[in-house]
Amino acid sequence: MMRRRSRLLPLSLILLCTAWPCFSQSQPPAEEVVTIDAHATTTPFPHFWEQMFGSGRAILTLREAYREDLRAVKKVADFRYVRFHAILHDEVGVYNEDEHGNPVYNFAYVDSIYDGLLKNDVRPVVEISFMPKKLAFNPDALHPFWYKQNVSPPKSMERWDDLIQHFAQHLVERYGIDEVSQWYFEVWNEPNIDFWNGIPRQESYFELYDHTAGTLKSVSPRLRVGGPATAAAQWVPEFLQHTADNHIPVDFVSTHGYADDTVHNMFGTHEDIPMDDRVGRAIAKVRGEIDHSPTPHLPLFWTEWNVPGMMEARDTIYVGPALANTVRESAGNVDMLSFWTFSDVFEEGGPTSTPFRGDFGLRAFDGINKPSYYAYGLLHQLGDQRLANTSHNLIVTRTSNGDLAIAAWNLVDPGHQGLSRELNLHLSGVPQNAKVAMQRVDQAHGNVLPQWAAMGKPKNPTPAQAEQLNRETALPAPEQTALHNGTLHLSLTPNALVLIQIEDSRH
Repeated sequence: MMRRRSRLLPLSLILLCTAWPCFSQSQPPAEEVVTIDAHATTTPFPHFWEQMFGSGRAILTLREAYREDLRAVKKVADFRYVRFHAILHDEVGVYNEDEHGNPVYNFAYVDSIYDGLLKNDVRPVVEISFMPKKLAFNPDALHPFWYKQNVSPPKSMERWDDLIQHFAQHLVERYGIDEVSQWYFEVWNEPNIDFWNGIPRQESYFELYDHTAGTLKSVSPRLRVGGPATAAAQWVPEFLQHTADNHIPVDFVSTHGYADDTVHNMFGTHEDIPMDDRVGRAIAKVRGEIDHSPTPHLPLFWTEWNVPGMMEARDTIYVGPALANTVRESAGNVDMLSFWTFSDVFEEGGPTSTPFRGDFGLRAFDGINKPSYYAYGLLHQLGDQRLANTSHNLIVTRTSNGDLAIAAWNLVDPGHQGLSRELNLHLSGVPQNAKVAMQRVDQAHGNVLPQWAAMGKPKNPTPAQAEQLNRETALPAPEQTALHNGTLHLSLTPNALVLIQIEDSRH
């Protein structure tokens, strides 16, 4: 399934997944022993998974609930960029025409949108979309999303160029080139599927990209532009060959891939690739395509991804281990990995009907923290230097002060009961009785669904109820223990994610 926003899978895929072969391979052994040398050579481990988040469309950023969620997620992930759709949607009021058909521009809401981000120390990835209806070749080319964005090409490429020039020039004049040069401009969203109805799709998108990139660079060569922003990791080789052959500027490559995208759509094959491994494999594929292109050193931004959406898994503790596994697999191949989304202030299917319907965000509607919110908070504590290890269920890092920070998990797919896993870590290079601090997200920690059920599953929680849910699920202070003869034993329940900090008192 290529369209990542549909939460209902085709019947054939539901039947295929009844025994869950399309998820992970067999669960790891019930007991695992891992040896870690704290003085082993490290490799850089930038926090690429928390640099950027996606969110709903542009106009939602003006809501206080959106901004509260932004501030809350920034506390646990300290992200730098946010990406959203539809800055050119008619509800933002950017483009109009007077009685003579001349363009009229209005950037008042644009300013409010970007002012709000910058005030909260977050910069935009400016997704240039969708088409203002009066500029559209087909004003009736409306996407089925609730907010009915127009997905038509422009009726006049000259008019489009003029809009982009005025838009970019306004941003530079308002915020200054030193600021705006730190933003990124991404041309459109998923033009290979129904978010773009140019004919033929690829050729017409390339024309749109060429004009947009050239116009942005004419405003200032310091503005950074990229694409193709495709669904399911498609079009990257063709895009880079086109831009190279035609000397079109491109500063970064962006594409998307979700764990429940089909193998055929993502890879063009019929391999048996478990869902838990698809995003990491797709990122490696695209990184290889960039490396073998005429422009091999471009950064890769994965501007949308999430775990599988079936069985409302995105509201559960499953997200933490699935996130950690994707981080493990993707490290070194991607510059920014943007989780879609940080907030359930989100209306692609219309207004929410319940705070827990399997939407994409880290916070449910009404500002309620999901397990994924706490999982990001744990992984944020990892260090920026990585130590190799033999396990597929660990990320071992060294922090700036020389301590070890380790993420460990027990990934069990939705629909499986799973087993607890015993983990024995044998450490050298630290004191044999080193102090250990542990925090976890599991069935009993950071898991809001049981608390919501105990409350009677209110469809519209009051502010007091939302505050109670967050208070009851907030992670407690780290558990304090110590190594025993250089060994730490852990019991990981299904879908537990544990952050382990081991103090090296010798530094």
